[in-house]
Amino acid sequence: MVLKELIKGLNVLNITGSDNVEISGIAYDSRKARKGYLFVCIDGTTADGHDYIPQAIENGAVAVVVQKDAKLPEEICMVRTPDTRYALAYLSDAFYGHPSGRFKLVGVTGTKGKTTVTFMIKSILESAGKKAGLVGTLGSRIGDRMLYTERTTPESFDLQSLFSEMVDEGVDSVVMEVSSQGLALHRVSCCDYEIGVFTNLTKDHIGPKEHASMDDYLEAKTRLFKMCKKGLVNNDSDYVNEIKKKAECVLLTFGIEKKSDIMAVDIVKHPQSIEFQVVTPWFSDKIKVNIPGRFSVYNALAAIGVCGMLGISGDAVKAGLEKVQVSGRAELVNTGRDFSVMIDYAHTPDSLENILNTVKDYAPGRVVSLFGCGGDRDRTKRPMMGEISGRIADLTIITSDNPRTEDPEAIVNDIEEGIKKSGGRYIRIVDRREAIRYALNNAAAGDVIVLAGKGHETYQTFKDKTIHFDEREVVAEILNECQGI
Repeated sequence: MVLKELIKGLNVLNITGSDNVEISGIAYDSRKARKGYLFVCIDGTTADGHDYIPQAIENGAVAVVVQKDAKLPEEICMVRTPDTRYALAYLSDAFYGHPSGRFKLVGVTGTKGKTTVTFMIKSILESAGKKAGLVGTLGSRIGDRMLYTERTTPESFDLQSLFSEMVDEGVDSVVMEVSSQGLALHRVSCCDYEIGVFTNLTKDHIGPKEHASMDDYLEAKTRLFKMCKKGLVNNDSDYVNEIKKKAECVLLTFGIEKKSDIMAVDIVKHPQSIEFQVVTPWFSDKIKVNIPGRFSVYNALAAIGVCGMLGISGDAVKAGLEKVQVSGRAELVNTGRDFSVMIDYAHTPDSLENILNTVKDYAPGRVVSLFGCGGDRDRTKRPMMGEISGRIADLTIITSDNPRTEDPEAIVNDIEEGIKKSGGRYIRIVDRREAIRYALNNAAAGDVIVLAGKGHETYQTFKDKTIHFDEREVVAEILNECQGI
C-alpha cells in the first residue's frame, strides 16, 4: 500500500520527503523493521522509539511516523502526528483493511470477570454454531486453536494482525477482554465494536506504572462506550451511573439487586455450581453454571445479555453456560485426599472476599486462605486484603505473589498490618512453594484450601528473574512427596 493512501484521514502535522512510497509492512519495534516497512515511534514507559530510528532504517524502513522532532536522511519520508500511539492503531487498521468491521466484535471491560465472561460468551456462540475468536488474558484462540499474544489487550498492530488472521479463517464473531491500559494507550482505537460490556470497577491497577487514581481508571473504562454500537452494564455497580452519563451508545443493564433488563432471581448455591432463573427481554429460563459463587451469576448475566443482543437462542445460552470452564477461576484441583484445593485468580480485595465467602458457604471444614500481593502495585489494598482474609478464613497463610522489584518481606508486612486488626489466625511463609507445602501438610478432613492470586499464571516474577510456577504442578508434586507419610 502506498504511504499517502495509508495516512489518508490521519491527523498529520507535516511531512518531509516523498509519501509516494510503497509500504510492505508496519513495525513499532525497530528490530522487527524490514525492507519497505513503515516504522512508528512509540514513546513508552521504558524506551522511546524515536531513539531507535537509525536501527529501523538500517533494517530497511523507508518511512517513519513521529510525534517529536527527528532528523532523517532525505530519502526517508517522515510523517509527524500529535499521537503516535493513536497513529499506530489507525495505520494498522487501514493496512489490514479494517478487519474488525467484518465480524461481530464484543469488548468486555471491568476490574473483575473479563476472562470468565469472554469464555462464557465464546462457549454460547459456539453452542449456537458460530465460529468464534477470543482475545484475552489466557491467550487468543480461534475455536480450540491457541494463538500467541503477549498482553491481555495486544498492542494495536498485533491486534489488527490477529483480527486479519481471524477474518481469513472465517470467524464470524470475536469476543475480547479490553483492559483499561488497552483503552488508555489506544491499543483498541479504530476497532469496530458491536457491543461493549462493563462488569464492575474495584480498587486495582492504581500506581506509578498504571493509573494515577480511581477517576483516571474509570475514565479509561468509559472510553469503550464511546466506541460501540450497543452497551451492556452492571446495574449493581457503584460506578454504573458514571458509565451511563458518558456512554454514547444504547445501553441495556444486568443485575441481581436493582431492577435491570437482564436479571437473575431464585439463586441456588451448590458446592461446585450455581443455578438461577434468568429473566431477559428475549427469554426466561433456568440456568446452571459449573463455577460456584454469586460472582458467577453476574458473569453469566453479562454473557446472556450479550448473546441475547446478538440474537442467540435461549437453548444455546443454556448449553454454552453449562459446559464452560475457565482456568484459574474457582478451579478445583483433584487431590485424591479428604480435603480440597481451589485455585483462583483473586488478587483484589473484592475478588478475595467473593471467593472466600463462596467457599465459606459450603466448606465442611476450615477455609484456609493462602495469598500474597503483587509488587510495584497499589500498596493500599494489601492491608485491606489481610483484614478480609483474617475475618473470613479460619486460617490465613500470607505469602508471595509476584513481588517484582519489591522486597517480598515488605509486601507481607503490609498485608500483616490488616490481618492483625481482624484478630484472625494467620502464619507468614514468604516462599510460596513452602507456604503451599505447609497448607497441604496441615490440612484436615473437609478443609478447603484457597490458593488465591495466581490463577491461570504459570510463573512468578522477582526483581532479578521470572521462574516457572504452576500451582497445579506444585500441588501435585507436594502431594506425591507426601504419599508415604
